[in-house]
Amino acid sequence: MASVIEDAETYQQSGLIVPSFNLENSNDLVPLTNPASDTTTLRRTSTLGNVSRGTSNIGTVFLIVNAALGAGLLNFPKAFDQAGGVEVALVVQAILVVFVILSLLILAKCSDVNGAGTVQAALHGASGKIGQHIGSFCVALYSFGTCITFLIIIGDQFDRALASLYGPNFCSYWYMQREFLIPACSIIFILPLCFSQRIDFLKYVSPVGVLSILYVVVLIAYEYFKGGYVPGLIKESPDSWTDVFLVVPVICFGYQCHVSAVPIYSCMKERTVKRFSVCMSSAIFICFVAYTVAATFGYLTFGSNVPSDILQAYDASQPHVLIAIVALAAKSCATYPILSFCGREALMSVVQDCGSVSSSGSGQHREKWGRILVSIVWFGSSLMLAVLIPDIGQVIQILGSLAAVFIFVFPGICLLQVTLRQDPSMIRRKNLVSCLFACFIIVIGVFLFGLVLTQAIRIDIASSSSGRSSQIPMSLCNVTKLATLRLVGG
Repeated sequence: MASVIEDAETYQQSGLIVPSFNLENSNDLVPLTNPASDTTTLRRTSTLGNVSRGTSNIGTVFLIVNAALGAGLLNFPKAFDQAGGVEVALVVQAILVVFVILSLLILAKCSDVNGAGTVQAALHGASGKIGQHIGSFCVALYSFGTCITFLIIIGDQFDRALASLYGPNFCSYWYMQREFLIPACSIIFILPLCFSQRIDFLKYVSPVGVLSILYVVVLIAYEYFKGGYVPGLIKESPDSWTDVFLVVPVICFGYQCHVSAVPIYSCMKERTVKRFSVCMSSAIFICFVAYTVAATFGYLTFGSNVPSDILQAYDASQPHVLIAIVALAAKSCATYPILSFCGREALMSVVQDCGSVSSSGSGQHREKWGRILVSIVWFGSSLMLAVLIPDIGQVIQILGSLAAVFIFVFPGICLLQVTLRQDPSMIRRKNLVSCLFACFIIVIGVFLFGLVLTQAIRIDIASSSSGRSSQIPMSLCNVTKLATLRLVGG
């Protein structure tokens, strides 16, 4: 880890790193060849350089925590059960967290070397246009799927809160149905935050998201110590060694902040890899503690009876549980704009690549309206799918497989290309070690991507063959409707 920081500082002293970035246009990049070498990097065209507008260290920590710590926490207790108990799951989590930290440092280093403000721009500097387009596609796909899950979570929390306050017949009223509440809540609280040109604008709402999810963690621990629950079987080892991998997609999805980490890093007030490593390590430590506390106490409270969504196991009529439900909805509202920003930048980088990018007034005007148009289309399409498809099913598993790509494959490719560009003959032993490590994490990432995706497809096929896929999605409203139909039908 220290060598990564030292290397980045060395590159900055040698002139490879361009510190004067245009923070106004995160994708306004043009090729720049360093006269001191044959390395082609990317430099931003503007000379704004107003560092006072950047994000402070505390703001950076909040942004990273808000991007990483999310609704995946609700599934951690169930994942601990599937993996074979607390001890096994904690070991797997600790190993993956090490790779998460290293991969974030690699992305920060490579973004400096290539003058990149996004993951896809870093891949452009490392692998050219093909790498950029592949990265843009994966970022857009992952961000879009995650945005849909955020909106679905908001609808689920509305259902649970209203069912507790007004009873099971709440959805008989149109203004209490998720088809109305999800669009209304999203348009009021989320859409205004989706047009920001800089991701550091979201530092003002990130503390809300962080505090909201931390309240859920405290609630889970409180319910364990309060007692009153009869836990099921508590495992001490997995039923099969392959069960250990069942926790991998949940952990990858839970710690995946790599899509937004590079834009967050590019907007730091004092942008250095060393300073970013401190902020990032602090943020990941907060996430590790939160996930560990929630998963451990949630699993020990219910054992094998733990549901996929831990909040479903608590009585939502109790005020402190109801507050947690509202807090989770607030967390989704605060995190959606971050993923929307990353997905929008990925799409616009492809659009700009297809045409000429102008720094004139008319070019900036087109960029502004293009950003607004993409944001509206992104928001509208994700909202429509969230309303029409209330059951996300295996989407989380698929997103977990993509998260493995961001954590392992993309950082490995960036590190490999940057190292080969600096020392093609592998004269320095440190560069040889870097190349071997890059190849290792690429192989690990490809393996995890294939394994998790195969597991998701196999589970989906098994569900389809058993006829469960044709059932009505079991939201609270659908449960009420089914019960009413059965009573009417006798």
